[in-house]
Amino acid sequence: MAPWPELENAQPNPNKYIEGATSHQSTPAKGQETGKTDDGSGPAAKIELLPSYSTATLIEEPTDVEDPWDLPALQDTGIKWSERDAKGKLLCVFQGIGKFILLLGFLYLFVCSLDVLSSAFQLVGGKVAGQFFSNNSIMSNPVAGLVIGVLVTVMVQSSSTSSSIIVSMVASSLLTVRAAIPIIMGANIGTSITNTIVALMQAGDRSEFRRAFAGATVHDFFNWLSVLVLLPLEAATHYLEILTNLVVDTFHFQNGEDAPALLKVITDPFTKLIIQLDKKVIHQIAMNDESAQNKSLIKIWCKTFTNTTQMNVTVPSPENCTSPSLCWTDGIYTWTIKNVTYKENIAKCQHIFVNFNLPDLAVGIILLIVSLMVLCGCLIMIVKLLGSVLKGQVAVVIKKTINTDFPFPFAWVTGYLAILVGAGMTFIVQSSSVFTSAMTPLIGIGVITIERAYPLTLGSNIGTTTTAILAALASPGNTLKSSLQIALCHFFFNISGILLWYPIPFTRLPIRLAKGLGNISAKYRWFAVFYLIFFFFLTPLAVFGLSLAGWPVLVGVGVPIILLLLLVICLRLLQSRCPRVLPIKLRNWNFLPQWMHSLKPWDNLITLATSCCQQRCCCCCRVCCRVCCLMCGCGKCCRCSKCCQDLEEVQEVQGVPMKAPEAFQNAAMNIEAQDEVKAHDDVPGTKAICNSTAF
Repeated sequence: MAPWPELENAQPNPNKYIEGATSHQSTPAKGQETGKTDDGSGPAAKIELLPSYSTATLIEEPTDVEDPWDLPALQDTGIKWSERDAKGKLLCVFQGIGKFILLLGFLYLFVCSLDVLSSAFQLVGGKVAGQFFSNNSIMSNPVAGLVIGVLVTVMVQSSSTSSSIIVSMVASSLLTVRAAIPIIMGANIGTSITNTIVALMQAGDRSEFRRAFAGATVHDFFNWLSVLVLLPLEAATHYLEILTNLVVDTFHFQNGEDAPALLKVITDPFTKLIIQLDKKVIHQIAMNDESAQNKSLIKIWCKTFTNTTQMNVTVPSPENCTSPSLCWTDGIYTWTIKNVTYKENIAKCQHIFVNFNLPDLAVGIILLIVSLMVLCGCLIMIVKLLGSVLKGQVAVVIKKTINTDFPFPFAWVTGYLAILVGAGMTFIVQSSSVFTSAMTPLIGIGVITIERAYPLTLGSNIGTTTTAILAALASPGNTLKSSLQIALCHFFFNISGILLWYPIPFTRLPIRLAKGLGNISAKYRWFAVFYLIFFFFLTPLAVFGLSLAGWPVLVGVGVPIILLLLLVICLRLLQSRCPRVLPIKLRNWNFLPQWMHSLKPWDNLITLATSCCQQRCCCCCRVCCRVCCLMCGCGKCCRCSKCCQDLEEVQEVQGVPMKAPEAFQNAAMNIEAQDEVKAHDDVPGTKAICNSTAF
């Protein structure tokens, strides 16, 4: 086969092939006949047939750029219902029922794994979280209180636990309401880490991961942006404290029943067979109870009997007697009567670790690994089942129902209705983490748009505060006012955030920021892990460490960093909006080293650091790789051996053809060339020649 022409010299000239198009007349090629006109009066213009790379191909139609945020069309590739016979229709119905039962089962295990994950985090970091609260002098600093709320909620994986500790401290006068408000704001941020962790489980597919991670982090950005605006406002005006105090004093609330634990009734019978915790230990540590430091969080005795009896006891002197009438001496001893409480253990708990005698850290690590594996497996199976069920007409109906707005002029009502739906669903499941985590895979597979997930998430924030308000109403009389005021602070904080970032469309910054982060994380998937560690662990820990050094150190380090960030944001806005007002050097970031304005060098560094995992390894390791791939369900192999490569990256490298000039993008010529290559490949000894000449 003759070699292809050089690409850089491929500039076909149409006038070379059309005679009469220019003033220069060329002679007809040998072997060609001259054409005649229809009336036969004379010869027509001599035209040479154009080769396959016609100039018509140089005129390329503008192609539509595909929006990565468009919902995928979940088309049904199976047999249509009308084409099935009676047996096929019956089998399809039973398959649908079976898939629905499996979906409920995996959803139940998914929720239970979230509960066990919360218990595991409490075992690993619960005592440390209690010690964060025990330092009252630091918590008087609003910024330190904010990061303490973030860290404690991340460690215990439950905003309800951290909020109940704050209520107990306020009721015991260890903490004022003013100092507790920033901690509540931090707890609101920390609770959004759960659905972000769930989104990481969909990293196998870039498109799904882009949508899932953006849908999860829209909650994060809403909380962070609300804190950036409302924390300084609260520190300057104390409007939340004044407003909630006015509400509590105006409405004379009385003790009521506790909030209905609808979801706990279903999950507790299973999760209590795995682990049960004594959460009073964390409360006691937060209250500076030294005796609680050596106690275990693992509950051993579930049934106890407490008996109080009067006993004769010795006291140092008559002044220590309970009453002069109940005091007597017997030789050198002074006796009195006191009430002595005995606690008798009756029955042990029935969970797995009751007789293991393992330390809390070991049990927490075991449960953390197991719960993450179960969480990952359940999430993968839920996505697979939803992907098989939500196809064809069913997917069209569901997506239209969820994502379609009301007709004009009531389109604006749709978002507020979604907020109410999110609040109601969160009230039913009694957990914002469960609701947003269950919604994350639906966003990933394309059932719910980011724009619709945003108001649902805002409603979830309100729903979890209404649960806290009902729980506060069930508090004892001495803690009723403080617990109710804290719960109302949480409620009005979320209402204020919604008023800031939702009613006006151009103020919905969390959606745009989440989409930007989703695009970055889809391209560099390691950045999602970096984001999680940096914003939920490293930054709060750094601020907390500076707070320990004192307020001047915190201001001295924090103010320059904040000013630098503001300068970068202003420059970025000017570069995108008004680049003419900037000097030429500042119109882009090329004046900085590449590692300071691009993630590509960092990506190369991480790829180089993990390249050791791509070396060949033993057969056992390959088997482990295959098992890991099957468990994660990503459909691709791991990088732990050469036989296991990331198929997606290989396709990106090998499957993208070289960009040739438009003159050679002709289907007929490509098919002809491929046929010639196949013909040469069938002849022995020609394969190498063809490979060397083609392209």
